[in-house]
Order: sequence, then structure tokens, then C-alpha cells
Amino acid sequence: MPDLMPTDNDGIHLPITELNQLVEALQTAPSDKFFSVAKHIHLSQNDVLPYATWSKTHHTRNCIALNDRFELILICWGPGQCTDIHDHGGEECWMYFVEGQFEEVVYGIEKSKLAVKKRKAASDGTLTYMADFMGVHSLQNIGDQRAFSLHLYAKPIVSCHIFDPHSEQFTTKNLIYDTQVSLEQ
Repeated sequence: MPDLMPTDNDGIHLPITELNQLVEALQTAPSDKFFSVAKHIHLSQNDVLPYATWSKTHHTRNCIALNDRFELILICWGPGQCTDIHDHGGEECWMYFVEGQFEEVVYGIEKSKLAVKKRKAASDGTLTYMADFMGVHSLQNIGDQRAFSLHLYAKPIVSCHIFDPHSEQFTTKNLIYDTQVSLEQ
């Protein structure tokens, strides 16, 4: 039977409305088409809630899919929770903000000091991109409710560099998941 779902010029099914559909699209798309996949994501809180975990002290990293080509992580945020200033270990990252109010701050190095390059707001349905050539960044849930963001990394990130504000130096951090499930087929 022919595939009757509409596709874009890269053959990506439009729109992507389920996590299983997203994982399938990522498994079949070449890595250079991940942006094409990401720009078609239309997920809601109900789609990601079964994979959500929460902590009163930090945002949680919940791995939904992982292989040698990509890593898909649901990050769950309490009000005010934020990341350290960090890089992406040389990998590309697309962030889809499922629900909530966020601020992303991008930093560069000026005169051997960390300096703010730009601040960006993100909310429900916003897609952003980050790679190390753009600088380092931090994310924060600036809303007063729990929030969700979905992070797609082109190749998994085992470790990254985080900025220590006390020493004003970057240190290596090994990354862990709060939970790990597999939607891969």
C-alpha cells in the first residue's frame, strides 16, 4: 500500500505529532537532514508526559532514544531551574520547546572573559539550534510552571565543558541521564 502521509522535499513526513514518528524519522534520515526533521515537530505536553521525571533541585535529563547517530532527550524543568553555562562537546543540538517559558543566553569569550552575546526567549513550539562554533550557552525555565524541552543531538554527548563561576574556568562534566527508555525499533 502506498504511503499517503504528506512529506516535504526531503521526504520527511509532515507534521511530526508523535514521539515514535519522530524517532522513526531520525532513524531513517541522514544526519544532515536532522534540521528538516526537527522543523516539523509538533508535540504537546501530553506526548512527552509519560517520559517526564522531576526533581526539586535540578532539571532532569530523560533519554528517549540513543544510538551512534543521535540522542533524543526530554528535559523537564521546575520553575526557575537552569543549566550551567556549557558547550555541546562538538555536537550539534536542536531544541524544541514543548511547553513553558524559557530564556537562552549565548556567551562568547572577550578579553579572556565570558561575555553575553545574545539573549533569546523561547516558548511552546519554538525550535532553536546551538553548536559550539556559536559559543556556549545556558537555558532557564523563566516561567512559574513546570516546563518541557526536547533536545536532539547529532551524535550523543558523553561529556561537555561547563563554566565554573567561582574559578572562572571551564571544567569537564560527564553527562548522565535521570531516566533512559528506548523508543527505537
